[in-house]
Amino acid sequence: MATSLKSLSAHSPKNVQDISDKTFGIIVSEWNEDVTEALYSGAYQTLIENGAKKENIIRKNVPGSFELTLAAQWLAQEESIDAVICLGCVIQGETKHFDFICDAVAHGITNVSLKYNKPVIFGVLTPNTQQQAMDRAGGKHGNKGDEAAITAVKMLGF
Repeated sequence: MATSLKSLSAHSPKNVQDISDKTFGIIVSEWNEDVTEALYSGAYQTLIENGAKKENIIRKNVPGSFELTLAAQWLAQEESIDAVICLGCVIQGETKHFDFICDAVAHGITNVSLKYNKPVIFGVLTPNTQQQAMDRAGGKHGNKGDEAAITAVKMLGF
């Protein structure tokens, strides 16, 4: 597993540009809130540490991960938004619901990015258990929110 080999919070300084004039939209799923709030904290702090201004970070909440794609489209269509970060957590259950949601969200976020020609970042955890989610939301494997934020920064420096 990739996260056992490298912390989600570790990143290279390559392609990190000045982002003090960039505006970021962060969309946070309310489902699995203890996980997604930790992801948001990581993403927000990483943006601040890399020079983003607090007033240039716009947070929006959605009920679940499935709704991330439409919210991402609404933010991405705004010319003032330079990058969108989507944060969610879908934990494997007993049914195929997990597969359908994860597939739809991954494709939807990719499509929004391509449609608006700007970074729309997939910061959605897809673990098998609650513990695996917590391990990736600031636990022993770092924070996927950190990784999503630095990905947005680096894509703006592409």
